[in-house]
Amino acid sequence: MDTKLFINNEDVAATGGATYVRHDPVSNEVATRAAAATVKDALLAVDAAAAALPAWSATGPTERRRLLLKAADVMEAHTADFAAVMAGEVGASAGWAGFNVHLAAGILREAASLTTQIQGETIPTDKPGTLSMTIRQPVGVVLSIAPWNAPVILATRAIAFPLACGNTVVLKASELSPGTHLLIAKVLSEAGIPKGVLNVITNAPADAGDIVGALIAHSAVRRVNFTGSTRVGRIIAETAGRHLKPVLLELGGKSPLLVLDDADLDEAVNAAIFGAFVYQGQVCMSTERVIVDEAVADEFVKKFVARAAALPVGDPRKGACVIGPLITQDASKRLESLIADAQKEGAKLVTGGKVDGPFMTATILDHVTPQMRVYDEETFGPMTCVVRARGLEEAVRLANSSAYGLSAAVFGRDVSRALSVAMRIESGSCHVNGATVQDEAQIPFGGTKASGYGRFGGRAVIDEFTELRWITIEATPQHYPF
Repeated sequence: MDTKLFINNEDVAATGGATYVRHDPVSNEVATRAAAATVKDALLAVDAAAAALPAWSATGPTERRRLLLKAADVMEAHTADFAAVMAGEVGASAGWAGFNVHLAAGILREAASLTTQIQGETIPTDKPGTLSMTIRQPVGVVLSIAPWNAPVILATRAIAFPLACGNTVVLKASELSPGTHLLIAKVLSEAGIPKGVLNVITNAPADAGDIVGALIAHSAVRRVNFTGSTRVGRIIAETAGRHLKPVLLELGGKSPLLVLDDADLDEAVNAAIFGAFVYQGQVCMSTERVIVDEAVADEFVKKFVARAAALPVGDPRKGACVIGPLITQDASKRLESLIADAQKEGAKLVTGGKVDGPFMTATILDHVTPQMRVYDEETFGPMTCVVRARGLEEAVRLANSSAYGLSAAVFGRDVSRALSVAMRIESGSCHVNGATVQDEAQIPFGGTKASGYGRFGGRAVIDEFTELRWITIEATPQHYPF
């Protein structure tokens, strides 16, 4: 497919007609030929958003809600279109694409519900005859930068919540999923979003740094939100910091699943299988460390390996499979290097590790220790590691020893004990007797430590995408000291 930039509700070619190509991760054929925006194009998108801001910020909550609700219905009607584009660009199965659309539609509906919850308050004051209050107002143009791995979910939340709060948006699409992200713009356009309220730019990978830098520097951009790697998140935060612009960051993870000595092992295995291998582990919340009490480790690993070894691998367009292709043909090279390093340091490869082009079988490393790269490097592939702990206290210490703090899980039959462990885990979310991979539109989601700061979802986004202001009305003559 061929795509252009989306500016002022129009498909616009990049300056000079420049394009770049996104290849199918399985066939290596051209999946999308996308417009390669220049810095000039990016700034035009911000100008369009800035021009649309006065009218959109003054639009009443009922109208904003109506448009977002309609967009949710339109998005669901385009499920098959999203599935087709995602299959070619990011190797997604129909199930993963359908889940993306389902949750993204929920995000649009949740955002719609927030339009009447953007509230201030009156505050007592010692000044006679004075009304003191706070109000929340849109911040302005929001720059949203979304990744490829859950492209509909993560781009939609980066757009819908700022729009609900009365802001306009420029979305910088992922270089790996340009067609998918542009389809979201088409959905909102079909729902009737006014011109300039949402603009989407695509760019060649080599130009990303210059374009993001120019977008952040633009005076009309007042907030930035980014979902992606911690490495890039640091660059964006540093750049925004120089311009004193707040940033919402949801970054990498190394999510631990703790299996206590009283855990239901079958349930823990079910959660670990799902958390480690859904969308071949290319999820920020993926279960990348399974920390197991040594008292039950042998039995757990036996059950875990049996389940993982049976997971089918292949092209999701050619039949049912659980493990599909990695995002690029050579993504497995880094995973293989992690396996080699771990084995050199004493880890045991208990299943998987077989690579065929963009495919890798479900892989589990046992007896992993903090000295190994795989212990704290995000794998972003169908690979997880088992870390054996000598009791509960060591399990908690190991869980918190990571630089990351996005999601976590704890399994134990004694729920009060498991909850006390969950309360001690340093992560943005933690699930007792549930998987590390969980998300809902109404939940404030985000991380701690190297996994970022700020929250997407629920009422928390109102703090992220509005300006809190203090207003007074002084109705009587005031006394001044001079």
